[in-house]
Amino acid sequence: MSSDETFEQEQPFVSHLVELRDRLLRTILVIFLLFFGLAFYANEIYAYLAGPLLKHMPAGSQMIAIEVASPFLTPFKLTLVLSVFLSAPFILYQAWAFVAPGLYRHERRLVLPLLVSSSILFYAGIAFAYFVVFPLLFAFITTTAPIGVTVMTDISKYLDFVLTIFFAFGISFEVPIFTILLIWTGVMSRESMIEKRPYIIVLAFVVGAVLTPPDPVSQTLLAVPIWILFELGLLFSRFFKPDEPKEAPSGLLMTTSDDGTDQHMESHGD
Repeated sequence: MSSDETFEQEQPFVSHLVELRDRLLRTILVIFLLFFGLAFYANEIYAYLAGPLLKHMPAGSQMIAIEVASPFLTPFKLTLVLSVFLSAPFILYQAWAFVAPGLYRHERRLVLPLLVSSSILFYAGIAFAYFVVFPLLFAFITTTAPIGVTVMTDISKYLDFVLTIFFAFGISFEVPIFTILLIWTGVMSRESMIEKRPYIIVLAFVVGAVLTPPDPVSQTLLAVPIWILFELGLLFSRFFKPDEPKEAPSGLLMTTSDDGTDQHMESHGD
């Protein structure tokens, strides 16, 4: 291989790296702009996050900080995580724009709605955890404390706990996307997934037991939505069928080109 051919092959690779670097820099810039804009309200944001627990704590008790710097650092840690969560649509768009040139036209038409749906489902999982799970969970936990034990949660431990729950519910609400992708890519057929429904229901409760605290309330509140979302994924998977080569009447094999048009290729026998 000549040096000119090697140079021509390296140029696209280098240009892809440059584009990837630019998109990563844009993503980091957006996250830090959001962070600096929200940093002035860090304490208010943390107070809002702690609301579901504070409403169910016994009278006279309060949250505590057992580490020296945690009263200052914990709200800023929450603000940084919130900035990443809020910039998720922009991050997904950058990922989409990077890979879109390598996709077929019909694939681009399907992938973009999936990216938008995944963002909405992730935020829906977080909202479900905050407005539905937390009130029930904290009402259950605070009433089960042994006699003589005062519930006074550390602010850093509380943040780690709720972020774990947010992440677990956000990812779990992506089940319809995972289901559609498995069927669309041909890894599993829709009929096969329907046959495995009992095993998936059991798996949903196992996931609920692993990703949530060891109480039946939060486990059930995660497992049941996973089951329902799996059924929704099966429902919408009707519109995402795996691509199959089409056989032309003349014995020519029809394939789809990059621009979405059908091309004919002569098929030869053995």
